Parts: sequence; C-alpha cells; structure tokens
Amino acid sequence: MMRDALDAILKRFVTIGQIVVHWPDGQSTRYGTADSAPSVGFRIHDTRTIRHILLDPELAVGEALTDARVVPVGCTMFELVDAVIRNYRANGAVHPIGRLRHFLGGLSRRLRQHNPAGRARRNVAHHYDLNGRLYSLFLDRDRQYSCAYFATGHETLEEAQAAKKQHIAAKLCLDRPGLQVLDIGCGWGGMALSLARDHGALVTGITLSAEQLHEARARAAAEGLSDRVTFELLDYRALDPGRRFDRIVSVGMFEHVGVGHYDAFFKIVNRALHPDGVALLHAIGRTHGAGQTSRWITKYIFPGGYCPALGEVLPAVERSGLIATDIEVLRLHYAETIRHWRRRFAANRDTIAAIYDDRFCRMFELYLVLSELAFRHGSHMVFQIQLARGQTAVPLTRDYIQAGRPSLLDLGVSRPGDLHATP
Repeated sequence: MMRDALDAILKRFVTIGQIVVHWPDGQSTRYGTADSAPSVGFRIHDTRTIRHILLDPELAVGEALTDARVVPVGCTMFELVDAVIRNYRANGAVHPIGRLRHFLGGLSRRLRQHNPAGRARRNVAHHYDLNGRLYSLFLDRDRQYSCAYFATGHETLEEAQAAKKQHIAAKLCLDRPGLQVLDIGCGWGGMALSLARDHGALVTGITLSAEQLHEARARAAAEGLSDRVTFELLDYRALDPGRRFDRIVSVGMFEHVGVGHYDAFFKIVNRALHPDGVALLHAIGRTHGAGQTSRWITKYIFPGGYCPALGEVLPAVERSGLIATDIEVLRLHYAETIRHWRRRFAANRDTIAAIYDDRFCRMFELYLVLSELAFRHGSHMVFQIQLARGQTAVPLTRDYIQAGRPSLLDLGVSRPGDLHATP
C-alpha cells in the first residue's frame, strides 16, 4: 500500500530526466525518460523509510540519505539531489502532504525564527562550536565561512576569499588608519584581522561561539595584532549603548538574526555608528520573496536560521533611520564557493570521519550539496547592503569600490568566467 502510494506520486513527480528507484524487495521502477538528463537512481532499504517519505517528504528524504536508508545508485549524492530538486521545482505540488506541511510551516516560521539571546547562543554553538579542525579541512586558509567573490570563476578559493574581503573593505571606505570598526559575527577573525593588518583599522569583533572566540584571539596574538584587534563573546543586543564606531561590518551573521529581530538589529547599528559612519551587511537572501528554511536544515544544521528576501530587510532599514547607500546582489558566487568546499571536504573525508563518523560525513555532505544547489537552481543569492546615517558618508559614484579591489592580474587570473555546475 505504501509503495503503491509513493509510486503514484513519483509517476507525476518525475518529468525531468529519469530516476530509477530500487525498492526494498529488490525490484526496480524507472520514472521519467532516459531521453533527457539527468539520469540517476537510488535504493530504499526498508518499508519504514517509504512510510516516512510519504508522511514528511522534506524531512524524511534528508534523514534517509543521512542514515544511509536511501543511497544513490549509479550516481553521486550531488547528482541525485540535483535531479530531485529540478523535479521538485517543476512538480513539487504533486505531494499532498508535502503541500500541507509547507503551508503549516509558513504559518509558524516567525516562531521558529524567534532568537532571544540565550537561544541564539545555543543555535550558534550547534554549528560553529564543532571540532575546530573540521573547518580547517574544507575552508580556505583564512577560514572564511561565507560567500567568496569570483570575478571570473577561475580563481582559487584563497584568491576569491581574499577578493571578497577587499570588496567589502572598499565598500567600508577605510580612507584613513585608526578607524574604529565593529565586526558583528566575526567568525574565526579573518575579516577583522585583515581590516587591521591591511587597512590600519582598530577592530572589535563579537561572536557567540566560544570555539571561534578562542581561535580568533589565538590568531590575533600569533600575528602580533592583539593591540589592534579585540574579540569578545557578546550578543549584538548586549553592546554598550555608549559605544560608537566609524565603521560596522557583518558578514554571514544576519541569517541567524530572525525576521522578528530585524528592527532591533538595525536600530543598534544606527545607534552604534558615528554620524558620518558607514556599515556593510553581507548575507544570504532570496530572490523570490519571503520563504521558509528547509526543515532538515533547521533540525540538523542551522536551528533558527533564515535567509530573507530584500523585501523583508529593507523596511527594517528604513524604520531604523539608516540610509541604504548601495545594494549589490551576488548570484552564482556562493554556488562556486560551496563547490570548492565540497571538493575539499571529499578530499579530506577519511580524516573527518575519524573525527566524527560516516553518518556525520553524509549529513555534512548533504548540507553542502543542498546549499550549492539552492544557489545554482533555487532562489538563493547573496546581498551586500551598504548603510550610512548621512547622505554624504560615501562618495557619489561607485568608482571607489572598483578602485579599492585588487585587479585580476593581482590575483593571477585573466580568463573569462564560467560558473556552471560541476559535480
């Protein structure tokens, strides 16, 4: 009965390429047509998994792949998930229970994004306080855990992450040494250290991750920058109301704020900026309006996380009194960034499995695959919003941004771009 129900759904669901399902009893069924790509397959190991997929497809498929109760056959996890997502975008509404759960998820999304200080710290610890060695095995040397900047698509990950930092620094208008900079969500300290080292800034980085705080402080001491960069375990809402900064930057942290807290976030940025100050917000967003975070991602990867549409962000900016002086949308840059991460993770999989286990590796691989495909085929992008309190805080034209970035020759790159998907 359960198999018949899933069979009926798959017949309507698979209209792009071909998906071959290998059932628990050893039989196989082909859905779609082999005349068009992609052509993939997977094996379902037990009837309980079929029941879970029918009752809660969004969560159950991810859990089954993580637990190896669904395994790719004749393809990689990337290729399998790519095929499923392509068909989901075209025919996702054919699953009646899936439609209902999506509707109910929309009603409760504000509650799931409620991130008071204590919950925010627990959410951050869930992902960022993992074994520190894990991130060194797939990120770049500077541990930039956010979208890189690919001018052509042929840069190395290190080059593209260096270019990202330069691009952001240019938008911060660091026109003189000694500027006081606040880095909200400083990660392992790479951005703060670069601003101090390369631009003479005096930087305060704040984070909710104890693991990141320890690493950032150690890096500052090792580079002899402890007199120019300080790191604190601090929620942005606990920032001393009397502190003022010339510049504020936040990279890859806003996704953890929650829609209900946007007004507070931007009001605090406004309060902390000097009247002639400049802020730069770099975050993942959506191109097609408000949505919801995958329930699998929320449960296993980023509890409380949400990537907003600009239409959800800009009203809060306007209410805060800040001026949006520049907005840039980066589209395939993050897909390319994650492609590099996936390849490095795969190259170090045995080492990571020794730190954790195979199940963790499958979970993390699925997270990286889902994330990359969200940028390649979904509605995800990255936005950078430059903010100021006054109209004259930044130059009248955008020429200064290009002037502040390294040239392609500086990066050793001269070929035209190619950001197409590769497994």
